[in-house]
Amino acid sequence: MRILVVEDEATLRAQLVQAIADAGHTVEAAADGREAHYQGEVEDFDAVVLDLGLPLLDGLSVLRRWRAAGRNMPVLILTARSAWQEKVAGIDAGADDYLAKPFHMEELLARLRALLRRQGEHASAQWHCGPIQLDTRAARVMVDGQPLPLTSHEFKLLALLMQRKGEVLSRTELAEHIYAHDSDRDSNTIEVFVGRLRKKLPAGSIETVRGLGYRLVDAGTAA
Repeated sequence: MRILVVEDEATLRAQLVQAIADAGHTVEAAADGREAHYQGEVEDFDAVVLDLGLPLLDGLSVLRRWRAAGRNMPVLILTARSAWQEKVAGIDAGADDYLAKPFHMEELLARLRALLRRQGEHASAQWHCGPIQLDTRAARVMVDGQPLPLTSHEFKLLALLMQRKGEVLSRTELAEHIYAHDSDRDSNTIEVFVGRLRKKLPAGSIETVRGLGYRLVDAGTAA
């Protein structure tokens, strides 16, 4: 999944980016409100971690502008522990959850997983497609109960396909979700990753829809 981290404090921002990336996500970062607002307007994210105390443009203003523009990605706001008014204002502005500073990184990751599950209509951290099981908490994949070793790009690709199983996803859309915005998003390399995944997954799990893209299906029911 693609996550945007908005935090002006450099050390915390780096910690958040590292922890979320280690959980198997593609992470973008912004250090001020103007940059955050721009990224949220022009890029598609599956969720945002948004600090409210930002320079140039405060987090509440960023959130309100996103919602006014129809940007409905889940947003987890970070607030000062004593500022209960910020929590209320954040929820009223369209936030989906909040976390008070200081916090444990595991709690933030758990709340982020919950937002992603709700967004993708997954009821638990365990995602299934036939014999394939993806554990979003441990960033681990099993097939028929056996561990499946994947590279980080292969995991990100499979996670997006599983989150939206049955949907056709274009190569461009897949590339945008596994590469950072400042990377060379060559959608042709998606074919390589799909080819590698096909060799590791049960036959027929990833279908090619000619001219449109790929979709993940239960290999036992694939046409």
